[in-house]
Amino acid sequence: MDEAVVLYPSPTIGHLISLVELGKHLLTHQPSLSIHILMPTEPYSAGKMDTYVSSISGTFPSIKFHHLPTVTLSNTSATHHETFIFEALRLSKPHVHEQLLSISKNYTICGIIIDFLATSALSLATEELNIPAYIYITSCASFLASYLYLPTLHQKTTKSFRDVREFHDIPGLPPIHGTDMVKPFLDREDDAYINFLDFAIQTPQAKGIIINTFELLESKVIKTISDGLCVPNNRTPPLFCVGPLILAEGQGAGGGSKSSSDDAVPDECITWLDSQPSQSVVFLCFGSLGLLTKEQLREIAVGLEKSGHRFLWVVRNPPANDLSVAIKAQGDPDLDSLLPDGFLERTKERGLVVKLWAPQVKILNHSSIGGFVTHCGWNSTLEAVCAGVPMVAWPLYAEQRLNRVVLVEEMKLALSMNESEDGFVRADEVEKKVRGLMESEEGELIRERAIAMKNAAKAAMDEGGSSYTAFSKLIESWKHGK
Repeated sequence: MDEAVVLYPSPTIGHLISLVELGKHLLTHQPSLSIHILMPTEPYSAGKMDTYVSSISGTFPSIKFHHLPTVTLSNTSATHHETFIFEALRLSKPHVHEQLLSISKNYTICGIIIDFLATSALSLATEELNIPAYIYITSCASFLASYLYLPTLHQKTTKSFRDVREFHDIPGLPPIHGTDMVKPFLDREDDAYINFLDFAIQTPQAKGIIINTFELLESKVIKTISDGLCVPNNRTPPLFCVGPLILAEGQGAGGGSKSSSDDAVPDECITWLDSQPSQSVVFLCFGSLGLLTKEQLREIAVGLEKSGHRFLWVVRNPPANDLSVAIKAQGDPDLDSLLPDGFLERTKERGLVVKLWAPQVKILNHSSIGGFVTHCGWNSTLEAVCAGVPMVAWPLYAEQRLNRVVLVEEMKLALSMNESEDGFVRADEVEKKVRGLMESEEGELIRERAIAMKNAAKAAMDEGGSSYTAFSKLIESWKHGK
């Protein structure tokens, strides 16, 4: 029978894109493979995945999508969007079992690659079906270090991280303040924390851990994990650093969330950028899920106007609940009501505000872009790295505060946008950091390092590079059962 690899993403567009890119590269290394992607229920109808899946299906016939039966969620009062994801994946477990049995009738399954948020399926693959199972980390190796070390930290204290106003020593990382820990890790009584803790305990049972990073970007922490220091009381599976895996320029997803009038957006953005001087524009976008309050949007507008710099800004509607993520499809924002009076008119010669969505990879690779204000989502971070664009780090949710620490202190690829204790960022801070990135000597040093890391990222993926070699080793590991 033909050989197949099964990919099991969590049901969010960013994680799906990352795993699809992994599948494409597996096909490059082993064209005879068949890639099967199990699609669980979206726990909230953010409406972003169907168009993307259709575009991949039409372009890559060796990548097959299997939509699992819809499950009904009961937990409607969760404080973290990850809790919805965990429940959807837990309820989907019997359907995963059925689908794997179905695929195995026609293919030899070499392995299953499981999104770390879907670790609930690990024992199903390894114990019940005897399929080699790999955990895929869609984030950075620095996140993986904190994740693997979570059971050790859990044993060291009875307090929640949000209540511990001190720094934590995690092997391979700079000191991490309690408030900069991964957001779902902050409250040890929360369902999300309990799930992450359980998954971290299970992860050493995987055949390997695949990470969307490359060695030169995170060499210190990769070595620390490989040496077993993050799992002091268990085995550390082999690491395969195969990144950067990012969306190819011109494909059908981008920064923000698509609206009904998207077809004109790419042309509008790129035409406008074509008329701007080289490296003169600051791009602001907060990912496919990130949301900001009306008050925060107004502060950004004031800060951008005072900075005097050119900007391209993707704006979405404020959240309708306490979550800082979009859990349903977004309508077009009313810019006149959200932004300060006269802002759009006063800045029309040097700024462009786009509703909901923009072709992020294409924008970051445009010669007019000089900086990127980002939420520090790992996909967006890698896209900036591959484009050689320096960043201002403004985290919103998930592991993004940890990413900021690493981006600023270890990688030195970003300035930090500093917020007040309640998370609010004032206009003068926006102005200061935009000016700092575009005008200061520190900003220039970050720019030089960003360009160097762009070249390193390309070298990692080229034949003979570290990530290219990791792909070869990954395939060998399931070919020979190593």
